[in-house]
Amino acid sequence: MKFSIPDFTRHKAERLPIVMVTAYDHPSARFAEQAGVDVILVGDSAANVVLGLDRTNAITMNTMVVLAAAARRGAPETLLVGDLPFLTFQACDEDAVRNAGRFVAEAGCDAVKLEGGRAMARRVRAITDAGIPVIGHVGLTPQSATQLGGMRMQARTHESALALIDDARILQDAGAVAIVLEAIPAPIAAAVTTRLDIPTIGIGAGAACDGQVLVYHDLLGLGAGTPPSFVRRYAALGEATRDALAHYAADVRERRYPSADETYRMSATELAAFEQDLAARG
Repeated sequence: MKFSIPDFTRHKAERLPIVMVTAYDHPSARFAEQAGVDVILVGDSAANVVLGLDRTNAITMNTMVVLAAAARRGAPETLLVGDLPFLTFQACDEDAVRNAGRFVAEAGCDAVKLEGGRAMARRVRAITDAGIPVIGHVGLTPQSATQLGGMRMQARTHESALALIDDARILQDAGAVAIVLEAIPAPIAAAVTTRLDIPTIGIGAGAACDGQVLVYHDLLGLGAGTPPSFVRRYAALGEATRDALAHYAADVRERRYPSADETYRMSATELAAFEQDLAARG
């Protein structure tokens, strides 16, 4: 049965872990659906892992809609969340609602995610009032990483940890259906989780969260560079892909590919006629 928006609260109440993974195109979303994940997030991390950009802030709404639509075609039965990119929701409620609506209308998303705490509560409420479910995101928010001092753990002090709990509660009160907690100490994530009626989805936030999310390329070993310390690699597809391509290149250069079994044939009669006519042409 397809995971739906009401299942967020049901899973919270029944202590059923929520499985979320990012995906950015048709094949990756198809594999995620076949694997039975609950939620697919078309994250703005596509800027890094798909487009090769050095920051998530560089991806546009138009690009995100294209990626989300491709993911929807690959996973028609899985709950799909579009990640609102930088400056598509921060300025005003109208921008937030319009761009959230694009994810729903143009890409077939079921919900959207946006970064930020109490300052974004009005945006969460406006989008929710427009009939679009919203997932919040606090802790390390990559779109504002420069302001936070870089891509590093947040809620390091007791004051900032208490503020994060307040942010999460405010987002819940504004109508969020779940909240992503990124890169915060496990005890803080546990405290947030126990104080909310909606589920928390952790990424680098410990095992006490109500669910977990990882970046597709990180968990499959497809990413460049060293992944964050909280990532568990479940496969080494990057190395396997590189080795397969190197094998292909070697076979082409040594004329081992294509073989006779990998070549189209024509009947002996037609081939003989072709060769006779070709010879007659000189």
